[in-house]
Amino acid sequence: MKKIFYLPVLVLLFASCELKELPKSEATEEDIFGSEKGLKNYSNSFYRNITSGSDAYKGDAMADYAAVNRVNDFMVEGAYSKEVEELKGLWTWTALRNINQMIAKCTSPNLSDKVKNNYIGLARFFRAWFYYEKVVRFGDVPWVDHPLTVDETDILKAPRDSREVVMKHIMEDLDFAYENITDAPGDGTTVNKWTALGLKTRIALFEGTFRKYHQLNLPTKPETFFQYAVDAGKILMETGPYRLHIAADPKISQRELFISEQPMKDEVMLAVAFSKNQALMNDANWWWTSATYGPRLSLVRPFINTILNADGSPYTDRPNYEKEEFYDECQNRDLRLAQLIRTPGYKRGGKAAPPNFASYTYTGYQPIKYALDDPYYDNGGFNTNALPLMRYAEVLLNYAEAKQELGTFNDGDWSKTVGALRARAGISGGANVLPAKVDTYLKNTFFPGISNPVLLEIRRERQVELALEGFRFNDLKRWKTGELMAKLQWTGIYIPALEKPMDLDRDGTPDVLFYDASRPEPTVEGVTKVKLGGAKNSQTMTADNHLQWGMTMNRKWYDDGKQYLYPIPSSALVLNNQLGQNQGWEK
Repeated sequence: MKKIFYLPVLVLLFASCELKELPKSEATEEDIFGSEKGLKNYSNSFYRNITSGSDAYKGDAMADYAAVNRVNDFMVEGAYSKEVEELKGLWTWTALRNINQMIAKCTSPNLSDKVKNNYIGLARFFRAWFYYEKVVRFGDVPWVDHPLTVDETDILKAPRDSREVVMKHIMEDLDFAYENITDAPGDGTTVNKWTALGLKTRIALFEGTFRKYHQLNLPTKPETFFQYAVDAGKILMETGPYRLHIAADPKISQRELFISEQPMKDEVMLAVAFSKNQALMNDANWWWTSATYGPRLSLVRPFINTILNADGSPYTDRPNYEKEEFYDECQNRDLRLAQLIRTPGYKRGGKAAPPNFASYTYTGYQPIKYALDDPYYDNGGFNTNALPLMRYAEVLLNYAEAKQELGTFNDGDWSKTVGALRARAGISGGANVLPAKVDTYLKNTFFPGISNPVLLEIRRERQVELALEGFRFNDLKRWKTGELMAKLQWTGIYIPALEKPMDLDRDGTPDVLFYDASRPEPTVEGVTKVKLGGAKNSQTMTADNHLQWGMTMNRKWYDDGKQYLYPIPSSALVLNNQLGQNQGWEK
């Protein structure tokens, strides 16, 4: 099986040169760009540019619904600057140079136009992804479509190009990729023409909503990008090879996508694959179970409250839902709840594994989406589960949201997209009919500016289906709802009484006991004891008896909106003062 992050040594030799004078013992330019094998080896290096195996499961480490052990500096007042951005090293262009090298030099007369265009299409796919990430982070960026030389000062010292220019080129690159890539989908770890369409739905939806909700006055209007997303999604849905994955046990249909060693290529459109035999492994378990290695990310109750009941009704419609204990709130819910967090009945190594308050969870909502159930994997980089980067479910959601933004979404569209996802999740009601009622909890808690019940439900579905997959912060940015990063409460499970052992999974064995910091630690044995309150303790309890984390941590979202973009790093401004700084980051 192909591992997509293998980087051939020969590519490293050419990271920043014009490939003119090479030692005779090394591959020549003709070896690389004059043969299909050389082009394939060179293009393999591009996969490393889009993410790493670790990033694939760390993507939502900074999200509104994620309670963590330390607030990211980006959310701490006065802690982030252009100098900090410099240390991140994300204003870097080496990957782009390598991509442009291939596009420029893929001209050998020894190759057919079909072969050359296939590899140019691959390169343009990765260039589109490269520039998408740059626009999301920095806004306007320089557009460069060829390998630059030191003499091209007109480009090296020029102002940034507008996102209008860059997005136009991104769409062109993806269209070329779709029309010219001939590689088959394969084992799910390589780019194909359908992956290009999937990426187009992602980028076009982002750009359309960003322009709409930020009210950008640019020549290409949001509706044009929504139509791009709809058109690409329609082709993929009607003629592509993908579908929603259904496991032998429907209760694990979604989670199986994230814990299987082989990518589930019926739904997974692009994945990072791992293999113990090839010594290619990831450390997802370590990150998601450790008290010290990862951020101890716990989901928060406002988010958990938006996960529907099994009959399709809002969970918050239950009488006295606020006072349901952990066991009760997990019953008769969307099947994805038990595939996302530890719920009653979850086992590890054959033993009951309720939420671990001793060394991990702060709220009681402990994620399992990427973690294998065998504790063997917890203490290092031993995981071999494939990690999805793009899957068909996202395309359905992109299509649904873009079509709703255009005002053309209908019952049939709902049934094929949100309805299909909910049916897979065991939800029995509302699979074929557009919702007509606004869920006031969802609206008031997350999207007070949205009154359309269909759009609200599409956003609900997106945050549930794609939870922890790295989309959330970008979604908040494009919807212009970044204030949720600071205002959403990091609350957790309901605690009926202090100093009383709680049997979270009701298996007859008490699991945890909470007590007030002002009182002595109870002498009860055999349970995890959690102290609440105290001058420096971020673990507290709300007035209505819910766990609360992070009360000593200040999260800041600036009213001027500067955090919708990152600052241009200091060294880039020194080299080219024409770049200009993003609004709000000047000082």
